Amino acid sequence: MSIEKFSFFATCPRGLEKFLFDEIRQIGGQKIKVHDGGVSFSGDQSSMYAFNISSRIATRLLKRVAYGQFKSEQDLYQSGLKVKWADIFSVDKTIKVSTTSVRTSLKSIDFVTLRIKDAICDVFTQRFSKRPNVDVRDPDVKVHVFLEKNNYIFYIDASGRPLYQRGYRDKSIEAPLKENLAAGIVNLSNWQAEEPLLDPMCGSGTLIIEAAMKALNIFPGATRTFGFDQWHDFDPDLFNKIKQDYLNLREDKDLKIYGSDIDRKSFNAASTNIDNVGLKPFIRINTKRFEASNAPASSGVIVCNPPYGVRLNNEDELWQSYQQWGSTLKKEFSDWRAYFISNDMDFPKGLRLSASKKTPLYNGALDCRLFEFVMVSGSNRKLKSAS
Repeated sequence: MSIEKFSFFATCPRGLEKFLFDEIRQIGGQKIKVHDGGVSFSGDQSSMYAFNISSRIATRLLKRVAYGQFKSEQDLYQSGLKVKWADIFSVDKTIKVSTTSVRTSLKSIDFVTLRIKDAICDVFTQRFSKRPNVDVRDPDVKVHVFLEKNNYIFYIDASGRPLYQRGYRDKSIEAPLKENLAAGIVNLSNWQAEEPLLDPMCGSGTLIIEAAMKALNIFPGATRTFGFDQWHDFDPDLFNKIKQDYLNLREDKDLKIYGSDIDRKSFNAASTNIDNVGLKPFIRINTKRFEASNAPASSGVIVCNPPYGVRLNNEDELWQSYQQWGSTLKKEFSDWRAYFISNDMDFPKGLRLSASKKTPLYNGALDCRLFEFVMVSGSNRKLKSAS
């Protein structure tokens, strides 16, 4: 018996596509191809369930239901009529349609979205004399339309809520990192579970929580629901078996993970979030300025999302903080590797350190860099090479 294959597109923060590629390969995806901001692949029902449960990097997983070419909005409407929507989900499910357009001649994307929604509803009306309701806030079924030049793809959202919404972050502070970007930063740091890890400005604790979850094989989707459970072909027995397989992979080990933040509100949020995932035995946090920090071990890894640009109003105060952080790194953290994400391209200059690596990342719409500093004894200043 042949197993039916489907075409998928997984989205992720730009700059993390290589990690998404690795995740797809691990769940048995085939025909894997990297794009800007995502990865396409083919797979079966099992791989769709496994990916949603296990992915730390993806934002959402989309299943392709139709594709082709168009010249006008009417062509897209007619293409929408040809999809057997009633075979995918029932008429009592609420729906939402979203459209992304790249280099098309269409005048109104809102009108295109409306026409695709009309096509979906007309398919149900013709069959049942009833149409699904629209819910733009919390729909049961999300349909994504992707248009490029004169090509279209209709997707149905297998994830539902974005996959970075793990469910542990009850409290938050201003400008937090999304969980999948935090997981990507941990990957980019090449941190190993036996190494000490410190976030000296931990905010609500996202970076250290994602690191601990990775180290303990706690998979982010193992305790949440997904979009595909609203579809006719949802197989709860298969899904629960795959979920249990991932739950069985959890292991407990000694971790040296530390977080601190001077802000009491941030400390309280981090403490609550850490407790929500059952990680209190594995993560130690306190309220302390980075400038007053002492290295908890002779070597280790720092990961940090410091205040920058849009997050602070006083530029002079920020620059002074940069200098203090740089001084602390040089004085207290010899033989550590430090990774700071910032949209301030002068961040290394402010620290008075030379970055050994600058990895482009996007924190939402912000064009950022993940700056790597390999700390050595002394000032860590490097002479500019003749090149």
